[in-house]
Amino acid sequence: MKSIITSLVLATALAATPAVAGDKLLLKTPVAFSTALPGLGTPIPRVAEEVQIMSGGTLKMKVYEPGKLVPAFEILDAVSSGKINSGYTTAGYWAGKIPAAPLFSAVPFGPEAGEYMAWMYYGNGLDLYQRMYDEAGYNVKVLPCAVIAPETSGWFAKEINSPEDLKGLKMRFFGLGGKVMEKLGVATSLLPGGEIFPALEKGAIDATEFSMPAIDQRLGFHKVVKYNYFPGWHQQATVFELLINKDVWNDASEQHQHILAEACKASMADSFAEGEAMQFEALQKNIEENGVEIRKWSPEMLQVFRDTWEEVAAEESANNEFFAEVYTDMMEFRTQYDLWEANAFLPRTN
Repeated sequence: MKSIITSLVLATALAATPAVAGDKLLLKTPVAFSTALPGLGTPIPRVAEEVQIMSGGTLKMKVYEPGKLVPAFEILDAVSSGKINSGYTTAGYWAGKIPAAPLFSAVPFGPEAGEYMAWMYYGNGLDLYQRMYDEAGYNVKVLPCAVIAPETSGWFAKEINSPEDLKGLKMRFFGLGGKVMEKLGVATSLLPGGEIFPALEKGAIDATEFSMPAIDQRLGFHKVVKYNYFPGWHQQATVFELLINKDVWNDASEQHQHILAEACKASMADSFAEGEAMQFEALQKNIEENGVEIRKWSPEMLQVFRDTWEEVAAEESANNEFFAEVYTDMMEFRTQYDLWEANAFLPRTN
């Protein structure tokens, strides 16, 4: 928290320095998630408000709802080409373009939010994150700009008690966890948030995962499928990114660069706190009013997911050198972190 406060003080001090005459920047920022979704879409309007205040009005962001400027899955290409100068999304959407991208978004059985941020800001995470885009030929500057708490593991129309119960399901699934589910016989697809409920309602998919309970609730999944599984082994934390066209970033003043970087860093803490604050009420409402059956994966099922993930990680590492480099670096950091985690935190009880 001290570093977050320091960041805000630094950004405020920078804002107090008058900008060069005529030095103004407007970032037109399409987002991949509705700004009505708490923790998922709400961070970026707050960032937009803060950067305008801290810059004395010389730096502004105009936020566009999903699909209003460019489709959600086209944000990376559009920012890189200069069609738009910025965008808010998640790296997991680029798995088809850059194999390592999901590692900077959410990792099955991976780090929780605090550990993820530790690796990014005080390990090699940020350097690897930018290198990924540079070496893949994308003309973007990346800033981690939000992180959320664990997601639910999925919404199903029936109970899932064994791996056999998964076979043949059609399910919306995100990122590297989707590769795990595919190995277990699930036909996965990656749909934007706004398309999931209609797909469930029409039977185009049988099940889905998307985000935290408070977000899933707003999208209405409980109206169609009633079994909600935990824990979210595939996404114990999810990072979101602000992408800025690299030419625009390089031409920006040092003041504006610092304000954007520090506002996003502060947003990481703010978005995590927001997400943690609202899940109890959503869970309670699902149980008491929405008829949702909350289920916990058995130790046996969690072991199946973990073993399958280790197979996926080994295959992805063998297929892509940069994936292997990033994953190895993350796991080395986690191995060191384990000594701290094992001794510092209270044991978890049911």
